Amino acid sequence: MCTTCGCGDPELVPVELHEKILAGNDRTAAHNRAHFGEAGVLALNLMGSPGSGKTAVLEATAALLPGVRMAAVSADLATDNDARRLTRAGIPSQAITTGQACHLDAELVHASLHGFDWSALDLFFIENVGNLVCPAIYDLGQAASVVVLSVTEGEDKPLKYPVMFQKADLVLVTKADLVPHLDVDVAAIRQNLARVMPEPRMILVSARSGLGMGEWKAWIDGRRPRRAGTAPLAAHHHSHGHDPAHTHDHPHEHDHGHGHDHPHAHDHGHAHHHGHTRDAAPTAPAAVRWRTAKKAAGKKGAPRKAARGAAAKQKRGRGR
Repeated sequence: MCTTCGCGDPELVPVELHEKILAGNDRTAAHNRAHFGEAGVLALNLMGSPGSGKTAVLEATAALLPGVRMAAVSADLATDNDARRLTRAGIPSQAITTGQACHLDAELVHASLHGFDWSALDLFFIENVGNLVCPAIYDLGQAASVVVLSVTEGEDKPLKYPVMFQKADLVLVTKADLVPHLDVDVAAIRQNLARVMPEPRMILVSARSGLGMGEWKAWIDGRRPRRAGTAPLAAHHHSHGHDPAHTHDHPHEHDHGHGHDHPHAHDHGHAHHHGHTRDAAPTAPAAVRWRTAKKAAGKKGAPRKAARGAAAKQKRGRGR
């Protein structure tokens, strides 16, 4: 009889589950994600083994992004060491000590947000507990997941812990400055990632030498919500103000992520939800303005042409 799964234990009572075990976590994660999205905050979940270089990468990232408003939570079983390191590096941080829990969950992240003016941020890092197993299955409400894998951990880590790497949007292979001193094949790491990641993406970095950090910065920039000038990053509603039954007699397009091609504001009695801001209605393109002016001039000139034609006919009649 098996003694590990419990099939031989007469004291076990079967329980029928009517909801996913992680359903509560998923609801809170969705709540977190909605808040981050509305405020235009890019939330990134950094996962990896203890000692993989998560904190060192974030310390170096602080220097890469001057002027970017960022903060972090840093999880550890028993200390606030990493949170203090990040704060000294310029990333205001709060420690989450998990006790015996080997991962963060969405509720812990949600509770930590009360320690920040998080809605004023551009970038929010969630440094998870050092672990390549459990953190992979807990959604925290992040926009993307980044796994930090050091060159010292071995080329086969993606194959040994596939779930973690399957969940990753990006893998940062850290401590690249050590490669000349190690018997490690970076190409093999890349190949193994390609075997388990749905969309393989890897950046070789060194927080010490700066190798690859520019590419990491570009990746972050590509994920950040776009701002219009200094307006908030948040997605927003703007309403349109004329009769919903009216029609336009000029061509224009809405592509939701766009500017408007015509020079007037709309109010259709409904709201559009866009991921961009708009400070003022743009003027019509020159071609549109020229066509409008020409059309108006044609209408004004028509009576004059008719009057000139009648006068000429009258003059010809007198000549006869």
